[in-house]
Amino acid sequence: MAEDLVLDTAIRDWVLIPLSVVMVLIGVLRYFVSKLMRSDQIPDPKIVKEGQVIIRARNLRAAANFIPAKSFRARRHYYSNEENGLLHVPNGQAQNPQAQMFSDPNMAMDMMKKNLSMIIPQTLTFAWVNFFFSGFVAAKIPFPLTQRFRAMLQNGIDLSTVDVSYVSSRSWYFLNLFGLRGLFSLILGEDNATDDTQRMMQMSGFGFDPTRSLGAEKDNLDIVQHEWALPKFEQRAEAVLKKLVN
Repeated sequence: MAEDLVLDTAIRDWVLIPLSVVMVLIGVLRYFVSKLMRSDQIPDPKIVKEGQVIIRARNLRAAANFIPAKSFRARRHYYSNEENGLLHVPNGQAQNPQAQMFSDPNMAMDMMKKNLSMIIPQTLTFAWVNFFFSGFVAAKIPFPLTQRFRAMLQNGIDLSTVDVSYVSSRSWYFLNLFGLRGLFSLILGEDNATDDTQRMMQMSGFGFDPTRSLGAEKDNLDIVQHEWALPKFEQRAEAVLKKLVN
């Protein structure tokens, strides 16, 4: 049977609160350091043009039913025809994002800076937490949990008799590491460099492939079924008026 523990107030004052404050300060410091290390990149005009083409094609799909069928077919042919369509990418012109990164040293350097600004603070902070705060029961979740959460909330505590709702100091570190995104968005704004979950996902990729987005948008535009909505506006207006009168 799980035992109820009485947490000492000294653990709150010397473990829980300092660990939370340090994680917030490290996140803010890492944001400004990564901002200083960030180099000013001039956007590629080709990539900007392809992005604008994708936006225009999406707008065409969204408003397809508000233009005549002939006009829609002409616009779709302008975007997706196999000869000179804006969304058509010939097979020989497809870019490899890995090759693009290795051909541009600035891109590889920026990626290395981003990875270092994430890995080094996390390594030092985890070593600090593991050395000074390992083995502490720092907090308790105010609602019951199942046994599946034990490995996540009680990292570093090998006691099966402790209730699952108790959180170890090491698990509290990981909860702060991946759970402070909303707080950083309020402090630093939406466009901040402290989202470790997103940055870890970006570490597995090398770059953005614009040709894939163009091909996907071309396929989406080709399958659009046009149905002009203007001739039915009178019936819709009549139905709305009848509901209002009745």
